[in-house]
Amino acid sequence: MKASRLLEQLEKMGIQTITGVPDSTLKQFCDGVQTYQGNLQHYVTANEGAAVGLAIGVYLATARPACVYMQNSGIGNAVNPLASLANRDVYGVPMLFIVGWRGEPGVKDEPQHVFQGKITCGLFDTLSVPYRVIDQNTSDEEMDEILAEAENTLKRGDQFAVIVKKGTFEKAEPFAWENGNSMLREDVLGHILKEVSRDTVIVSTTGKISRELYEQSGKIYGDHDNIFMTVGGMGHASMIALGIAKNKADQKIVCIDGDGAALMHMGALPFIASQAPENFYHIVINNQAHESVGAMPTGCQATDFSKLAQAAGYRSAEKLETMEQVDRIGQWIAERKGPVFWEIPVSLDSRADLGRPKESARENKEHFMEFIR
Repeated sequence: MKASRLLEQLEKMGIQTITGVPDSTLKQFCDGVQTYQGNLQHYVTANEGAAVGLAIGVYLATARPACVYMQNSGIGNAVNPLASLANRDVYGVPMLFIVGWRGEPGVKDEPQHVFQGKITCGLFDTLSVPYRVIDQNTSDEEMDEILAEAENTLKRGDQFAVIVKKGTFEKAEPFAWENGNSMLREDVLGHILKEVSRDTVIVSTTGKISRELYEQSGKIYGDHDNIFMTVGGMGHASMIALGIAKNKADQKIVCIDGDGAALMHMGALPFIASQAPENFYHIVINNQAHESVGAMPTGCQATDFSKLAQAAGYRSAEKLETMEQVDRIGQWIAERKGPVFWEIPVSLDSRADLGRPKESARENKEHFMEFIR
């Protein structure tokens, strides 16, 4: 199926706005959205719940439903505004969901997607949202029938979901852009690991940051026992790190976050600052993109995270734009009381042969807990 054809069909249905959070299963669709020559307005939001809120606003202003796309892990973020605002028992706001199905039962996937994959269809059943599943064998005619059903559902003021299996969309011309930054994320992470004390506790966010830390730590230390890799739950690594910091006051806790993850649950910044953990150090690696799921821009490329952290109340906040500055992080952690925040701009580049952790998520947790004990 061509993403461009689906987007044309959405316009014919009267949809003028498409919004959401990128997903690797939907990469070809997301590339198609970015390069589409039609009249759809496109917004990448900080999280999926925000996309539902935007869709509600669009409908209130135009009486036209919007299309909201996401990975199935984002359903959790969307449940509150969907159930307490958009549902027919409240305001009755129609919208079309396009959802990438990670962790589909019977298909090998990463551990954070397995349970989410099992419950994906059941969640839409619980939410009273009718849905259809499409894959690479879905014909154009079948898709037209699904969209006709969706259109009738939207006209009744309800929501409809299209659940997309891996490999459904044809490869489109990839959307490519540059952010102008020169430092490589993996090099930055390697330098940080070399500079911080070996007994430093590290909590890393989901995506390629954790994968690169895993490989770099293996090369430098021979293990990664001091790193809790938050392989799912995008945006929650900083609060996990805070929970550790508040209960391990004698240890230095470093959260290595991504810009997309930090945006997803931005309320963590003022809360961390208000708790004033003196052993907490927050690093946001900023490439202005959701790079781990296809490198679509976050939609907030101009955001200055160091200024946000300063305004939130961190004891100090800086932007580090050279490797010489990065190499001082270990010294600063030893000298400064937290909470301290560093933003590090990096390029969009990553290795094509980047590996994945060999241990299970549960094994990682057990090794990590033994380390901090």
